[in-house]
Amino acid sequence: MKEVRIVGVPEHFNLPWHLCIENGEFNAVGIDLQWSDIPEGTGKMCQMLRQEETDLAIILSEGIIKDIAAGNPTSIIQEYVASPLLWGIHVAADSSFQTIADLEHKRVAISRFGSGSHLMAIVHAKQMNWEVNQLEFVIVDTLDKAVVALQNKEADYFMWERFMTQPLVDQHIFRRIGVCPTPWPSFLLVGRRDFVQHNTALVDSIVEVINATTEEFKLIPSIDRTLAERYDQKIEDIQAWLSLTRWSQRQLSEVNYNKIQQQLVDLQLIDSPMQYEESKR
Repeated sequence: MKEVRIVGVPEHFNLPWHLCIENGEFNAVGIDLQWSDIPEGTGKMCQMLRQEETDLAIILSEGIIKDIAAGNPTSIIQEYVASPLLWGIHVAADSSFQTIADLEHKRVAISRFGSGSHLMAIVHAKQMNWEVNQLEFVIVDTLDKAVVALQNKEADYFMWERFMTQPLVDQHIFRRIGVCPTPWPSFLLVGRRDFVQHNTALVDSIVEVINATTEEFKLIPSIDRTLAERYDQKIEDIQAWLSLTRWSQRQLSEVNYNKIQQQLVDLQLIDSPMQYEESKR
């Protein structure tokens, strides 16, 4: 049995992995897949890949492409979620801010630099024609700490996945004043380059198992109820999320790779672009 370490955010996108682990599907092909939740998100996972603290990761496309261009020795194995991520723009429920325009020149909470919350705050500011170099970031590490930062007026707004924050909106802890979708596929399956190169057949087996599950994930009986229970969501919110989410079983296309990287270049977040073929396994 070969042990393989994989990390991802504790969000509903990753339930297929947990189901495969719980059902023994990786064990059946000789793989002991060890999953770790990383609530700090993409920036932390990039660090873990660099420091060889994990073998694989389910990670935001823009975050890992930026870090690969910056020297992270990681390869893109395949696209994992093809649909865009919907980034909710949140303020404290008792905040005086009412519109997106009210947030110009305000402090934005981010999990860490290089994270999706950081990169998408820049993408959003650019879309709003705000001065990107005047953005003020407050590092909060996790969603829970973002709640504290907004409530204590240590930061003014926070961008995070729209459905995962829905319970906070329902509880009148956050108020959502807008949504900013990524203009590209949201999640990738990636691996440390040396691990992927030396374990080709093993990686192929992992991909085969997870793809078989994601391809039929929406057909699993009562999957909406399972998701709602596990992630403390209302079933109608989960059903809306399922209708918008498309898992992928293919490689990230060169068109989408170039779209993401060019956006990062335009935002001056990448100095030296990497060719598509260099980024893949």
